[in-house]
Amino acid sequence: MNLQSLLAKIDVSADWVGLRYVRENTTFRLVRDKKPEANDRESKEGIMVEVLVDGQFAYYGTTKMDAKSVQAAAERAVVIAKATSQYSIYSFTDKARPVAKGSYQSPFQKELMSPKDLNNLLVKATERLKVSDKIVTTNAMARIVETDSHYVSSNGSDVEQSFLMVSADYAVVAQDGSVTQKRTDGGLLAKSYQTGMEVFDEASILKRCEKIGNEAIELLTAEECPTGSTNLVLAPDQMMLQIHESVGHPLEIDRILGDERNYAGSSFVKLGDFGKLQYGSKLMNITFDPTVEGEFASYAFDDGGDKAKKEFIIKDGILERGLGGAESRERSGLKGVANFRASSFNRAPIDRMANLNLEAGESGFNDIISSVEKGVYMTSNRSWSIDDYRNKFQFGCEYGKLIENGKLTKTVKNPNYRSITNPFWNSLKMVGNTDTFEVYGTPFCGKGEPNQTIRVGHASPTCLFENIEVFGGA
Repeated sequence: MNLQSLLAKIDVSADWVGLRYVRENTTFRLVRDKKPEANDRESKEGIMVEVLVDGQFAYYGTTKMDAKSVQAAAERAVVIAKATSQYSIYSFTDKARPVAKGSYQSPFQKELMSPKDLNNLLVKATERLKVSDKIVTTNAMARIVETDSHYVSSNGSDVEQSFLMVSADYAVVAQDGSVTQKRTDGGLLAKSYQTGMEVFDEASILKRCEKIGNEAIELLTAEECPTGSTNLVLAPDQMMLQIHESVGHPLEIDRILGDERNYAGSSFVKLGDFGKLQYGSKLMNITFDPTVEGEFASYAFDDGGDKAKKEFIIKDGILERGLGGAESRERSGLKGVANFRASSFNRAPIDRMANLNLEAGESGFNDIISSVEKGVYMTSNRSWSIDDYRNKFQFGCEYGKLIENGKLTKTVKNPNYRSITNPFWNSLKMVGNTDTFEVYGTPFCGKGEPNQTIRVGHASPTCLFENIEVFGGA
């Protein structure tokens, strides 16, 4: 399909016109207790037509990609722009759509494997997860998304990007009488990457599955996590959620401006906090970096044509920059990033976090543990709750260990912790080095009306927080 030719044929009275073509194929495989349960494939394809009229951007999507249908979509978008411009709160120019030219391809080593081979591997995984008769449920799942996008505009943009995204999870439920425990491979679908079939290395998967099963059995007889204020060490797979909920969402500029208040909530952060707020301790350095190879939300350009590059969001604990694309930057006057993203061809781009990472520090894992006289180590998210302002939160993990006199000792079940965002991050006492640094992601970050579920990446080292309220209970 010649997108430039379609653009050239559009005849509407608009200050700017853009076309964003997206084709996406999603494959999902689920094996439960050695039996294939889901073998699905979904395809989406279409064009989003975007126009700028009377200072107002408007959109209209279509699955019909002939010139007549694209022209009709453009005409409809113009009608919407004119109707809504009288209610707009800001008048834009095409400066909010910078000229972008380039391409991007997800890195991968191995091509897609056959459905048969993938299903056979997932069956083997559930067999290995069954380490005991007390394992009552085993699950192995894989989610593969192939996306091609092409973006062109009347002011000269031409960007082609292709993504191969793989998510996998292996999980068990263990039961002994009234006690039930679940263990996954780092949290539900936390192992999400831009990669190829090299992620389905059988030896590595089977080894992890055996560990997952044994830890679930271990939790059945473990003591409850103690209650009280203590030192808390979080593994990178839990830091992923901590960064996502208490840093990513509150720093999305459209939330701060109030755009998301109706559905996804607002933020405790104010426009005047940037450049001033001591968000966390001096050890806290958060970067927005869609250029990390293999991380789940890497790309070269966002869906508004902004070139992606690494930016410090929080530097030495000070809030410096918001998560806002070109439109939010113009409206707020804040520094932002290239994070204007849409989840599909039939959604308009909005401010979304992408790869949001906590930079590594200087402490080894053993250094962190040995510094703690009394505390709890927690790994793998199980539950989360945070208020509409992304301020007060309570998170639960799958697996915990007591830290006593500088050593990991007893396993504890149902480990939870709660805090408030600023005090929590200001209690950051030690940040792990690159040896503790791990990359994760999630395919299911929801936001927007109509809803958009989008892919996000997070990376972090192991971290120590002091004087945090922890507690047990399912």
